[in-house]
Amino acid sequence: MNVEQNTKTVTKALSARAVETMKPNDKVKIDIGENSGLRVKCGKGGTKTFFYRYRSPEVDALVQIKIGNYPDTSLAEARVELQKLKTIRRSGICPKAELVRQKKDAATKRNLEKISDIIDAFTVKDLVNLYLIESIEDRVIDGKRIRGARKPKGQAETRRTLEADAVRVLGDRSAAKITRKDVVEMIMGIVHRGANVQAGNVIRELSAAYEFAIGLGRFNDDFANPAFLAKASLRQAKIKLTCNKGKRVLSDNELTKLLDWLPGSGFSTTQKNIIRFTLWTGCRTGEVCLAAWDDVDLEKAVWHMRDSKNGAERHVQLSDQAVCFLKQLKLSTDKYLFPSSRTGEPLQQKSLTETKWQLKNPSRITNGRRYKFNQVWINTIDDWAPHDLRRTVRTGLSKLGCRSEVAEAVLGHSRKGIEGTYDLHGYEAECKQWLQIWSDHMDNLLMEKK
Repeated sequence: MNVEQNTKTVTKALSARAVETMKPNDKVKIDIGENSGLRVKCGKGGTKTFFYRYRSPEVDALVQIKIGNYPDTSLAEARVELQKLKTIRRSGICPKAELVRQKKDAATKRNLEKISDIIDAFTVKDLVNLYLIESIEDRVIDGKRIRGARKPKGQAETRRTLEADAVRVLGDRSAAKITRKDVVEMIMGIVHRGANVQAGNVIRELSAAYEFAIGLGRFNDDFANPAFLAKASLRQAKIKLTCNKGKRVLSDNELTKLLDWLPGSGFSTTQKNIIRFTLWTGCRTGEVCLAAWDDVDLEKAVWHMRDSKNGAERHVQLSDQAVCFLKQLKLSTDKYLFPSSRTGEPLQQKSLTETKWQLKNPSRITNGRRYKFNQVWINTIDDWAPHDLRRTVRTGLSKLGCRSEVAEAVLGHSRKGIEGTYDLHGYEAECKQWLQIWSDHMDNLLMEKK
């Protein structure tokens, strides 16, 4: 017998009046003819519901699917919807099973949209902090201290590297929506200010931050690391992100012009002081930036450098000129010799390179701002970098007659090979003597100019 029609009990089509007058617990009313299978029942609460009862073509069993509630859905509307469901059934698809599948697909889509929203809300700043806090830096978990992937100095440098450029330029944007082009443009901005090494450091650390987050499942499976792609593009364009082997040395004539120009230059007062102290000591500008008063003994004219590039501590001898300078400086600074006026922490070494570039390129626009200085670059000498000053000190000592082992000790270079194994003399007295000779030589250069 056809389940859509029971001619023994139903002889006329369902009417709107019959539906309207149904009361709770009445028998289910059935339609006939082309609308066979349409039924309406009245629940205990008086709600009247249209539904379609049919044999599923997928499982060969009787099933029913709700069409709507009366009077929100009229009899005419229920019959229209019935015909749509019958069309689906005739195509071999079970309408109820299809409805379940659609609801499941919609739920999956909503979940994917929620995941997408979460991913989109994950900014570059969040990405950097995740990488730093969960991988690079020391952290405490359940009262236990977990060491980070880098030593404390490396942790601070990695944070500075990423925050100074990647977070500053891209920080508020969705990490998932950053493109290869975005990263390339950021890196080229760093290159254009003359900081190629910094550019290389930024793209390396940003790529590592993305890889870390990808490994933790913070992006979709098909997500591609934009920093890695940018690195390949820059390599293809032959953009150099490493330093060239330094050979620049300022001659006595150039050094005289530099010393004469420096007081009125566009460098800040602290930057000028770092440059002067670098010339007096031959130390790296990064080491000079970190100098603290607790490590300076003005009576003995010694600066105890506790952490150098090669990891060894040493005592830097100070000339009379350096000591006189420091006595005046101590009146205006607190914990550090060369603090930032904004933070009170040591001035960042990279500020010297950036300011030098800005002085040399006053008409260039960097980071949306045009830099102007009362006095720009010395265009009577060739370009130089802060680290060239250290090389100038070393070369100048040799020109003045300083023995190589003493000049190397002045710069704090480790002796190699058999000499480094057996000659453990620190040459401190000799370093003091020759740094004084060198400081006097610079004074004489200025006096001769005048």
